[in-house]
Amino acid sequence: MAESRLIHDRYRLEEVIGRGGMGEVWRAVDESLGRSVAVKCLKPVGPHHDASFSTVLRERFRREARVAAALQHRGVTVVHDFGEYEGVLFLVMELLDGRNLSQLLEENAHEPLPVDDVVEIAVQVADALAYTHERGIVHRDLKPANIVRLTDGTVKICDFGIARLGENIGTSSRLTGTGIAMGTPHYMSPEQIGGGHIDHRSDLYSLGCVLYEIATGVPPFDDEDAWAVLIGHRDTVPQPLRVHRPEIPEHVQQTVLDLLAKTPDGRPADARDLRLRMTGPRGLPAAPAPSAARPAAPAPLPAWGRRLTGGHHATATALRPVLPDHTAGLTGEWTTGTAVRPALAGQTVRRERPTPSPEALAVLAGRHSAGLSLGRLGRWEEAGEVHRAVAAEREHALGADHPDTLASRYEVAFTLSRTGRAEDALDGFRRVADGRERALGADHPDTLAARQETAYVLGLLGRHLEAHDRYTEVLTARERIVGPDHPDTLRCRHNLAFNLSRLGRLEDSFRMVCDVAEARARILGADHPDTLVTRYEVAYALGQLGRWTEALTAYREVAAARTRALGADHPDTLAARYEVGISLGRLGRAAEAVDLYTALIADRTRLSGPDDPETLRARHGLGVNLGRTGRWPEALEQARDISTRRARTLGPDHPDTLVSHREVAVALGWLARWPEALTVYTSVAGTRDRVLGPDHPDALASRNDEAHCLEQLGRHEEAVELYRRVAALRDRRAH
Repeated sequence: MAESRLIHDRYRLEEVIGRGGMGEVWRAVDESLGRSVAVKCLKPVGPHHDASFSTVLRERFRREARVAAALQHRGVTVVHDFGEYEGVLFLVMELLDGRNLSQLLEENAHEPLPVDDVVEIAVQVADALAYTHERGIVHRDLKPANIVRLTDGTVKICDFGIARLGENIGTSSRLTGTGIAMGTPHYMSPEQIGGGHIDHRSDLYSLGCVLYEIATGVPPFDDEDAWAVLIGHRDTVPQPLRVHRPEIPEHVQQTVLDLLAKTPDGRPADARDLRLRMTGPRGLPAAPAPSAARPAAPAPLPAWGRRLTGGHHATATALRPVLPDHTAGLTGEWTTGTAVRPALAGQTVRRERPTPSPEALAVLAGRHSAGLSLGRLGRWEEAGEVHRAVAAEREHALGADHPDTLASRYEVAFTLSRTGRAEDALDGFRRVADGRERALGADHPDTLAARQETAYVLGLLGRHLEAHDRYTEVLTARERIVGPDHPDTLRCRHNLAFNLSRLGRLEDSFRMVCDVAEARARILGADHPDTLVTRYEVAYALGQLGRWTEALTAYREVAAARTRALGADHPDTLAARYEVGISLGRLGRAAEAVDLYTALIADRTRLSGPDDPETLRARHGLGVNLGRTGRWPEALEQARDISTRRARTLGPDHPDTLVSHREVAVALGWLARWPEALTVYTSVAGTRDRVLGPDHPDALASRNDEAHCLEQLGRHEEAVELYRRVAALRDRRAH
């Protein structure tokens, strides 16, 4: 496109006048009509997107461009034309002579605009929004950069429709690249952040953020960290504008604060209502504040919120039960419970527990959701900190056995299971299960979910027989209550099949997981994430049975299906590709595995960085297969670098670090550098003895490595003695 300045045989591009996440804006001339225009060129779709995705994007672009072109209002940028040229989507708009609000603030050294200007901008934007909202069109990305003030004082909104390209495609995370709802963090409404229903009042909230910024010089929630800003929108009452700027009229302050209400119902009813309220004493009286009380002093952004970061880190969590939202519709039975106070003169006196306010419960619900978001990002330590704090406050406000309190306790236990504290997690899940049984009943889905997590953690602890018993109990209850094909029942059967493989019952595991895969495909669809998780487990079972050719085919099918359903960059897709490499290596096709891992490492590095555990795992796979192809110097270099990085990020005693350390020794041995190999083998064996115990299978394997190395060095008596010690430890462990 850059080679030919004339596009569509009509629009001559002259200079770039703006760049953004969606593409470039050019000053251009419409040679057919002889007028200056602006041409917005969207970035081409990358090669990692499939053809169906490109088709959906183009169709959505055309639909949104038609919507934008149909808008005819002095406050909305006119769209003249749209189309596609050499694979690039473009939009032709009127060329605006002015500055957007972001530029105005920048040019004014981020000093606020005059109050009269703020009111005038608010009135004009309100008129434009009233026009578009009455036609059922919501902008979704209103921000200073999308509001332009022309040299004659006219204010126009830009990018109607185009801002919504990432919405409702079904693969929107591949457009945004972050997994965060479409929008700009400083101006997003709470319902946008939470993925809730979006209507015209979301635009009003975003406008409130814009007005707050141009009136005070700073956004209502200002932090370098995107997730901290998002949580501020959801949980924190903004400071009154007059704290920043005392001369702001009270009616302007109140109207902007009302626009920033956490719930849509607390905001002005529509944009026309907003226009009247902003004029205040000069027009109609300002509307009264919403009934929800505002604290006298604004609540600070929680300390844990300041450490949040943007980005997307998904894990294969399809097996995790989704708990219902208990925050809606709380009954007096729960909110007016009793509590015991110290007895007086031998009497037991009970007092009523104060009923918590809806606002307080909403804040706790928002913090609970923030904890869940941290978990989805893999920030389990911080998620646990949030859930523990919320659990304590919910217990104080609602009682120990209230469903909300137990939901928070459940999440605390879940974070413990994800941070290596399995014993603590087991105790937590057991307490939650007992509490839910008392409060909800033994057969309630939430009670069974907690029992099932108990079984999962027993498996983490290697207590597979106990886990088997718990899974069987839960499965029996689920089949009785909701039937054999209910998703919760199938989830339990999947977990039971996984546990059977850990008990060595490989054939039983394989049969059960095949049944679950068939049932999930029939009920949920062949490409549903849960179906693909089970098909992934089918492939794993085939590998365990030594049927690697079939396993390879199964893993490849899962990888292809996940690419279609989740996207090429989704962590679950990448995990399936990793297992394809394992299968290739097992089949002696190491050269193909090297090519696969090389590509996978590039993708992992691009998405998560060079030190991410999954990037390092892929590099480990590459190193192993470099060795299999006889490229031992390269394998040694890989192993040393991975070992160093894992020691720095995971710790020197982490199992993965020790695996990489051992791989260094393997490569040294193949290069006949046995004295160096012996030093490394001895170090790994000593660490495993200390961390795992001398009779742990991994520790015993390391001692065998050490003995083998002694043999290679001609130190046969020492090797024989070490082999005898290993045999004795194995025998003791077996008995």
